[in-house]
Parts: sequence; structure tokens; C-alpha cells
Amino acid sequence: MFEKLAEVEQRFEELEQRLANPDVVKDPHEYHQIAKAHSDLMEIVAKWREYKHVGKQLADIEGMLKDGLDDEMREFAQTELDELKDRIPGLEQDLRVILLPEDPNDEKDVIVEIRAGTGGEEAGLFAGDLLRMYTRFAERQGWQTELLSSVETGIGGYKEAILEIKGRGAYSRLKFEGGVHRVQRVPATESSGRIHTSAATVSVLAAADEVDVRINNDDLEIDTYRSAGAGGQNVQKNETAIRITHKPSGIVVTCQDERSQLQNKERAMRILASMLLQRAQQAQQQEMDSLRRSMVGSGDRSEKIRTYNYPQSRVTDHRINHDIFNLSGFMDGDLTDMIDRLTAVDQAEKLRAASQGV
Repeated sequence: MFEKLAEVEQRFEELEQRLANPDVVKDPHEYHQIAKAHSDLMEIVAKWREYKHVGKQLADIEGMLKDGLDDEMREFAQTELDELKDRIPGLEQDLRVILLPEDPNDEKDVIVEIRAGTGGEEAGLFAGDLLRMYTRFAERQGWQTELLSSVETGIGGYKEAILEIKGRGAYSRLKFEGGVHRVQRVPATESSGRIHTSAATVSVLAAADEVDVRINNDDLEIDTYRSAGAGGQNVQKNETAIRITHKPSGIVVTCQDERSQLQNKERAMRILASMLLQRAQQAQQQEMDSLRRSMVGSGDRSEKIRTYNYPQSRVTDHRINHDIFNLSGFMDGDLTDMIDRLTAVDQAEKLRAASQGV
């Protein structure tokens, strides 16, 4: 590990020298590439230098103790030595985590798909609650959101909603949200006050860049139709809604929220590209996933990952057996504690696998 860290520091210093080169500064494209590589290494180099600094302090104090000190100075030096020794394990753990292979999607934007599951109209209302929850979380992070597609129910819920969230690290923070979300509460439509259980499924896709996925137009079947509306003056007289079928994969994407056919097509293509990217990456990871299944889970929709219990104001994540007793705050987008814990468990599992050579 230490040899690798020394190599990283050397690379960091080389990049630093190149950034000071006037010829590089004159070329915006080259400068941007080098600056990004330099920035990507900054955190690990800072932690490595902190570790080395603590090690040097330890050696200095141990040398002082060997040279002989009066009782007062010896007590002071021993206290400082113990404090420094206590810092070493934590710093080494931080360095191991930083050296874990990065998920190439972590810095990408995300597309969050929410679909009502079992539970009828109440499931649609819950899907709407989840949509608001993720929108509020994104707003708290200062990220941008855009509702790409939605199919509403008649009472204010959603059969499905597709939300794009743009912000650095959005995928890294939301990638553990995929799965079945279950709610237990008294529905607004329930007159007897009985608690019902409903569910919604969430999928989290890394938003595809143009360089990630190449889509052959010959593989697409594009149909147009009239958007569903509220009736009356709002009925669409033109076929602005789009349905795109990707024939090789069988994936079908529909979009009808925009008033122009071109805008709906652009949105549908963005969704399709992200779905194809996810499928390609899942195939690539399948062999690795069969060897090591993270405690956090694969994000497959068949997994029940979380329960939202309204009578007890409790949110339970079943993958890490963690409860949060502030359901209203959670539904208002305060997901940080839960996401931090999921990330920590995932990192611990990866460290365990790395130590076992998996």
C-alpha cells in the first residue's frame, strides 16, 4: 500500500510541475485535463502526507525519550506520543478506503425511475412521496432536477415518474436507493383507519454521456401518438408523445410531458441511453458480482430494501438494519445519515473482499 501511495504522490508532483509549464497553460484543453487529474489525486495525497507527518512526529518524540528527559517533559512527551499512536490506525483505514477502486459512474448525473408497485392508489401516492423526497434531497445538495417523464394517477399520485438529477457525485450518493420501498400507513382513501402496506420500486441509473453509449438509428422503432391530457381545452390535437423501442434489447421508453415532439424525443433518447449503459455495465459486472455480493445489495428491484412506517415515524433500511425515527424529516429529503451509513457498509465490505483477495 505504501509503495502505491508513494507512486501516487510522485505522479501528483509531476502533474503540479506540468500545470506550471507556460506551454500547458496556453492550451486550455490540455490544461483542463491535467488540472482534473491533479484534482482527482489531491485528497489521497493530502491524507498520505498527513500520515507521513504523524509518523515523523512519532519518530522525533521517540528519539527525544531515548535521549533522556526530566520527569515533567517525559510525561508531556509520552502523552503526545500516545495521542499520535492513536491516530495511526484511523489514518491507515482512511488510506485503504481511498485506494479502493472507484466506481466509474460515481461522478455522473443520475436518472431515478420511480414506479408504483402493489397497493393500488396508495402505491401511486407513495411513489409521489418518493419523487418529492429525492427532489428535496437534490435541492439540499444544490443539484438541479428535471422531471423527464411521468404518468399521474387520478388522485395526485404517480404510476411512474422519471427524474433526472444533475450534480457532481449525484450517482455516488444515490446509487444505493435502487430496490423495493415499502410503506405502512393509513391511506387517505381508507375510512376505517386500518394500516395498509404498499410498495414502489426505485431504479437509479447513471446518466449516459454521448461517449458512453452509441445508438444505431436502424435499431430504433419510433412511434408517435397523442399525449394523454385532462380533457377539454387541454386535449392534444397533435401527436407529440413519443414511444421509442430499441429492437436489439427490447427496451421501450415513452415520453409525453413536453408539448413538442422533438423535446419528447430528446428526453426519451436520454432515458434510453442511460438504460443501455446500465445494462452493459451490469453484464460486465455479473461475474464479479457472483463472487462478491455486497451487504448493501445489488439494487435489484426484487429486493425489499426499506420500510417507511408512518404510525411509528420510523424508517428502516433492511440491508444494514438501521432505523431512523424522524420519518417526516426523511421524507423531506434529509437522507444524509442513511446514505452515509450505506456508503460506510459498502466500503467495509469492499475492504473485507480486498483483504481476502476476492
